[in-house]
Amino acid sequence: MTSGEAQSDPAGARLDFWSFVELANRRLGAEFGPEHRQLATEVLLTLNRASNIVTYDLESAVHRPRGRSWSAFRLLFVTWLAGPLEAKHAAELTGMSRAAVSNLAKPLVTERLLDRAQGEHDGRSVLFSITEAGRAEMVEVFRAQNAREVEWCDVLTEAEQRILVMLLNKLITNRDQFDVRGRN
Repeated sequence: MTSGEAQSDPAGARLDFWSFVELANRRLGAEFGPEHRQLATEVLLTLNRASNIVTYDLESAVHRPRGRSWSAFRLLFVTWLAGPLEAKHAAELTGMSRAAVSNLAKPLVTERLLDRAQGEHDGRSVLFSITEAGRAEMVEVFRAQNAREVEWCDVLTEAEQRILVMLLNKLITNRDQFDVRGRN
C-alpha cells in the first residue's frame, strides 16, 4: 500500500474518518474491555478532527492566499483587538509559546504590521502593538475570515451554536479537575 492510499479495516473495507472511529471503538473495547469509555475517545477524536478541518480551511481559504499563516493571523488578531501586549500575554491569548510568538513577530515587524518596543516594567520584556498598516490589513482579512466563519456555522441554528460554545467552555473551564498539561 502506498502512503496516499486509505487504510482498510481487517474486513477489507476502506476506512473514512467515521468508520475509523467505529473501528477504533471496537478494537479499543476488545483490548481494554469495560474500562474503555468509548464515548470519551469518540468525543475527543471528533473534537480534534473538527478543529483541524476548520483551521486548515481558514488558513487555506483566507490566510495563505494573502501570504499569511494561521499562526501569524492569530498574533495579529489578538494584538489588533487587545494590544498593545507584552509578548508573554500575546502568547497566552494565542495559545502559542513565547518562542513561537517571537519568531512570528519578526517578519510582521519587518513588514511594519506590528511595532515592537521594550516593555515598560521590565527591560527584558517586549511590547507589541499593531501599526496602521497592520490594522488596515486586519480589517480586510477579518471580513473574509468572518464570512468563512459564518459559512461554517450556518449549518447550526443559533441555539445549537450557543450550546456548542457552552459545551466547549465547560470542557475548557473544568480542565483543572485533573492534571492538564499544556499552555493556558
